[in-house]
Amino acid sequence: MARASIEGVEKLRQLRLAKDAMDRGWADPALDLAAVAAHAGYSRYHFLRAFKEAYGETPGQYLSRRRIERAQDMLRSADLAVTEICLLVGFTSLGTFSSSFKRHTGLTPSEYRAKHVGRGAALIPGCYALLWAGGFPARSGRDGTGTPRPELPDRNS
Repeated sequence: MARASIEGVEKLRQLRLAKDAMDRGWADPALDLAAVAAHAGYSRYHFLRAFKEAYGETPGQYLSRRRIERAQDMLRSADLAVTEICLLVGFTSLGTFSSSFKRHTGLTPSEYRAKHVGRGAALIPGCYALLWAGGFPARSGRDGTGTPRPELPDRNS
């Protein structure tokens, strides 16, 4: 009996490590099931079953919910376009973001913003919100088309 209890605690510890990784890296679009399962030391499919059993939702559902929660905060407080928020919270498709957002909140991102803006403080200017959020993720020295980015001139020269 004690052995089963120790194994259960160890299983929860491993799942918590993976959940913590999702909580830290929620904005990273490259965070996928394989990467998260590796934090727990599980295969993808075993991790999927264990996570759902422990937390009542799949890792993908959990991560999507966390991203939508962050998007809700940004829509209420930052003067950023919906597309910018979509990318900042880790979605790579505006359509997927909008449909997920509506499924979770019952409103589109634009409807959500219209409903909540003006009920509190003024919106944070987008440039400050981007600075606070760390900007958009770098694409490994490439401009998104696969070509290297040109070097910027040094302002001190």
